[in-house]
Amino acid sequence: MQNDKNMKELVREKYAEIATQSKTQNETSCCGAGCGCSTIDYAIMSDDYTSLEGYFAEADLGLGCGLPTEYAQIKKGDTVVDLGSGAGNDAFIARSIVGEDGRVIGIDMTETMIDLARKNAAKLKLENVEFRLGDIEKIPISNNKADVVVSNCVLNLVPDKLKAFIEMYRILKPGGHFSVSDIVLVGNLPESIVKEAEMYAGCVSGAIQKNDYLSMISNAGFTKVEINKEKAITIPDEILSNYLNADQLQDFKDSKTGIFSITVYGEKAKDCGCGTECCN
Repeated sequence: MQNDKNMKELVREKYAEIATQSKTQNETSCCGAGCGCSTIDYAIMSDDYTSLEGYFAEADLGLGCGLPTEYAQIKKGDTVVDLGSGAGNDAFIARSIVGEDGRVIGIDMTETMIDLARKNAAKLKLENVEFRLGDIEKIPISNNKADVVVSNCVLNLVPDKLKAFIEMYRILKPGGHFSVSDIVLVGNLPESIVKEAEMYAGCVSGAIQKNDYLSMISNAGFTKVEINKEKAITIPDEILSNYLNADQLQDFKDSKTGIFSITVYGEKAKDCGCGTECCN
């Protein structure tokens, strides 16, 4: 796999291209960016948002792998931060819950996505939703500002995932919490997939072991960590065959490596009033 800087640039370019397409184009092209079936079909992972309040079709590019707002326990008046906000899909769902008294801040590292999200917010005439250009490993928000952090199939695109979780912890208020949908593994991917940059941009080769993912969240300081939803992701043979020969493909199937979408919840401990976070 290329170095972190190169991987970020690849992701930025890929998602800038995706931002110029509709959800239908993303789902009918093999990889979501018209690249000739060279990476994963995002429609394999995405969930249906259409019945949720606040849904705005123009903001739905079909790029998620869950519905993190479904388990985020967002309340009216909350400040919600959406990491990897894309065209604004999850941010607008969150805005429908927090109402006029709340606030939603979307963070994305792709300028084209930020521009698209801002245009969508303007169409909806939402004054308490903003979108900021920034890196999830260095979130442009000060300490203890968010009641809730959500993210949808984005942390797999972050090279230093522990740093991203530490940043999430930093921006959350004491007693705040997060709900993140992401891709994890049980078992090992073939080396040819792990090294493939295109599969990284498709959230697959960037996935880590489920147990390691959960441990990383705890190591960042979060408590009450739990999986609210889990579903298996099956990648069609026609996509895998771009990276594996027939024998390798069969070996991969025989290995029973599991690729899963999980939606995870975790809390930042409340401040006990003595300047440190504590329990009991």
